[in-house]
Amino acid sequence: MSETSPQPRIISGETGWYETDLPRVIRPYRSHPLRTLAAISLVLAMASLLGISSAYLVIEREQPLDAVTIGPWHAYPKAGTAEADPYSVAIYTRGAVIPLASGEGLALVAREDSAGHLLDPTCVYRIAGQTPSARLWTLTAVDGRGDLVETLSGRVHVVSQNLLRAPDGTFEITAATAPHSGNWLPLAAEASASDGLRFVLRLYDAPVTTGAALDGVSMPVIERTGCP
Repeated sequence: MSETSPQPRIISGETGWYETDLPRVIRPYRSHPLRTLAAISLVLAMASLLGISSAYLVIEREQPLDAVTIGPWHAYPKAGTAEADPYSVAIYTRGAVIPLASGEGLALVAREDSAGHLLDPTCVYRIAGQTPSARLWTLTAVDGRGDLVETLSGRVHVVSQNLLRAPDGTFEITAATAPHSGNWLPLAAEASASDGLRFVLRLYDAPVTTGAALDGVSMPVIERTGCP
């Protein structure tokens, strides 16, 4: 007896739908409209949730994108310009931060020391070296959220015009809670390690306001000299 291929069987009904003796996994299937609508709605809901969650996580990091890294310092040359990406704009807006415009200067932020350890407001740090050329610069200590803190001296910054310098123009700053001789940058009077610490170096009227101009510039080192 010769073998013959399976013949299609006609399913009665208005659609004239054909079904063959094929495995179920590849057999023609017509989904119910409500089931299709539910699947589409689920995909759209998951896509929306994923998009919103990813955007929220980027904004929560409080670190703008497109950073230029020089040792422990991070600069954001595009901040405050028309070239800033929308995520960075949202980060600044959420934190009520007004970045320096390219014609005003440049801000550099350090969240770690030169050894790669997170800054601790209960420790003592040595910040030494020199900065890029600028008419004026300030070095400020803030907490991990970028907020100013209360110190024993009532100030949280040092200014380039008031620094003691070596004959070659280099400087050395001690960042600590207690007063120190020489150049002293006060840290929070009452702080714990969980409060976090950042050093913010702002260069005013400086020629290095773009990423290309920062290549090869010299920045101060940050060394931890002691902790309680």
